[in-house]
Amino acid sequence: SEAVGAEHMFIFGLTRSDVERLWQEGYDPRAVVEGNPRLARVIDMIATGFFSPDDPGRYAPLLSALLEEGDRYLVLADFQAYCEAQERVDALYRDQEAWQRSAILNVARLGYFSSDRAIREYAEAVWDVHPVAHE
Repeated sequence: SEAVGAEHMFIFGLTRSDVERLWQEGYDPRAVVEGNPRLARVIDMIATGFFSPDDPGRYAPLLSALLEEGDRYLVLADFQAYCEAQERVDALYRDQEAWQRSAILNVARLGYFSSDRAIREYAEAVWDVHPVAHE
């Protein structure tokens, strides 16, 4: 966010300390679903084949991973934060001038993250190799 500016990003989800706390307290993905009617509707739509009418059980492994196997990546725990971030995206998009400004600034300021720079720094710092002039 330093390069681009937090106002031009849509960061959401748990922090490292949130994740640690959830695991320490005993994360219960079913409780998350039960506590969030919107998420419960989404889970129900997936379970009943709304998104895969030709194969209603297509997403059974996904539901099992989320609900039976403990939601290892805390996807359900991040759902509400994702929805709130998406609402911020929607609001910015409705203001086309602000959306375009933000998009242009994102592209313009992301040069620091180019693969060329990353590879060059890694080569110098890790392998102690340097570019050679090519004729």
